[in-house]
Amino acid sequence: MKPLLFLDVDGPLNPYMALLGPVPEGYVVHLTRPEGWTATPYLPVLLRHGDGAELRKLSGAYELVWASTWMDEANVWIGPHLGLPRLPYVDWQEMHGASAADGTYWKTRDIVAYAAGRPFAWVDDEVTDADRDWIERHHPAAALLLWIDPRTGLTREDFTALASWAEALTA
Repeated sequence: MKPLLFLDVDGPLNPYMALLGPVPEGYVVHLTRPEGWTATPYLPVLLRHGDGAELRKLSGAYELVWASTWMDEANVWIGPHLGLPRLPYVDWQEMHGASAADGTYWKTRDIVAYAAGRPFAWVDDEVTDADRDWIERHHPAAALLLWIDPRTGLTREDFTALASWAEALTA
């Protein structure tokens, strides 16, 4: 069974902090309207279509899963722009919850529960050492947590690290 690759949208695939300046090379602004979005008529999302090709390559080594507040809407607003098939998603117990008393991110326990003992990699702009430590103590399989800068999104180095990590699991 392949390891899971948990994909956050905002930060790794949508470097939202880059919207404060000129659009980074290779990114295209997409105007989205996810359910519940009421702050402005549209939510601008930056996507680099090449990331879809990289993720499709990784799908040979991983089972891709949305680990985003977009949940199934990532299959409507994000995946099609990246050429991704419909992906399963983590259905959060409590979305946007407070960090736990031990400092772990609100997504961490749901990620581990979804993984159900399988190895996984997780790309997110909110993971910290507290999450790594908690997962190491509470998850029986290998896990790779990559913090992604929300100003740059996933980089060539991140894709290489993900491919190398999956390859090392099967070696």
